[in-house]
Amino acid sequence: MIFVLYALALVGLSGLPTLLVMRNLPLFHRAPKCEDAVDQARGPVSVLIPARDEESGIADAVHAVLRNQDVEFEVIVMDDASTDQTPAIVSQIASRDSRVRLSQAPKLPDGWNGKQHACWQLAQLAKFDRLLFMDADVRLEKEALCRMVEELDRSGVALTSGFPRQITLSVSEQLLIPMMHFVLLGYLPLDRMRATCQPQFGAGCGQLFLATRTAYFAAGGHESIRSSRHDGLKLPRAFRAAGLQTDLFDASDIASVRMYAGWNEVSRGLLKNANEAIANSKLIALFTCLLLGASVLPILSFAHALVYRWNALPTSLLGVATVFSFLPRALIAGRLHQSTLGVLAHPVAVAIFVGLQWLAFIRAWLGTAPIAWRGRH
Repeated sequence: MIFVLYALALVGLSGLPTLLVMRNLPLFHRAPKCEDAVDQARGPVSVLIPARDEESGIADAVHAVLRNQDVEFEVIVMDDASTDQTPAIVSQIASRDSRVRLSQAPKLPDGWNGKQHACWQLAQLAKFDRLLFMDADVRLEKEALCRMVEELDRSGVALTSGFPRQITLSVSEQLLIPMMHFVLLGYLPLDRMRATCQPQFGAGCGQLFLATRTAYFAAGGHESIRSSRHDGLKLPRAFRAAGLQTDLFDASDIASVRMYAGWNEVSRGLLKNANEAIANSKLIALFTCLLLGASVLPILSFAHALVYRWNALPTSLLGVATVFSFLPRALIAGRLHQSTLGVLAHPVAVAIFVGLQWLAFIRAWLGTAPIAWRGRH
C-alpha cells in the first residue's frame, strides 16, 4: 500500500504542472497583429534601454528598434558607467537619426541596483505616454512596437511584459534557460493572475516591459524596487501592490534574445537573483518538493520499480508520472520552438536548477557577497 500511495503522490506532483501548462499555453497569447487593430493611430512610445558595457550588441539593438514601422517612437539609451565603446557607438547612431538620444546615468546612489537606477532615470527623460523598457541584448522585429502597443491598449492593464524567444546555443543554455517558461507556465495560473491584483500573482520578464506613464509613476516605477536584481518579478508586484493590474504575453514572434552564453554566464545569471524568487526561506523547501517530485523522482522511481519488480499498480502509476514529468516541457518546447535536448534532459535540468537554488540559499545564509554582474555586486 505504501508504494501505491507514493506513486499516487508522484502522479499528483507531476500532474500539477502538466495540467497548468495545458491550461496556460492557450492563455499565453501573442500580441495582436497590427492589421487587426480597430484604431490605426498607434503609439507613440518611448523605447528605454539601460546599457552597461554593451559594445558588442548595442548597435544591433538600436538599429532593430529603428526598423519598426506604423508607430511613432523615440529611443533613449542610458549609458550606465560603461568602460567600453558603448556610449561612442550610440552617439554615432544618434548623430544620424534624431529619434535616438544618449544619456549618461548619474552616479549610482547607495542602495540602488544599477539597472533599476538607469531605468528610473530613463523614465524621467521619456516624452511619450507609453514606456517600453528593453534590455540591450533584445532584438525587436519590425512590427514589434506596433504590436506591443496594441497589446497594452487591448488588455487595458497598467503594465505588460513580453517573453522574447530565447536563443540557446550551448547545452547549458538549452537545459536551463527554458526553466523560466516551465516554472512560469507550470506553477502560475494565468487566469487567476488576470482575475486579481494580488502581488503574489505578479510575474513578468525583465527583458521587455511596457507600461503607461501615469501608472508607472503611480506605482513608484523602478524606484520602488531600487535594490532589487529581479525586476521581472518585483516590478509587476510593485504595480499590483499599488492596485494596478499587470499582464504578460508571448513575444517570441516579435523579439529575441540570447540572455546568457555558456555555463559560466548561465549559472551566475541564475544565482544572482535567486534569493528574490525561489531561493528564500519561505519557498525553497516547497519548490524543492514540487520540482523534484514533478520532474526527477518519477523517472528514478519508475526505473527502480522496473528493476526491482514492484507490483503492477504502483509501477503503472509511476509510468504515468514519468510521462507527466516530460509532458509539460515537451508542450512548451513545441509551442516556443525550444530544443529537443532540453526536453529529453528535463530531469537533469530540474536537478541542476534546484541545486543552484540551494547554492544561492546557502550563500545568502552564510553572508557570502552577492554574485557580481556587469562589474557590480
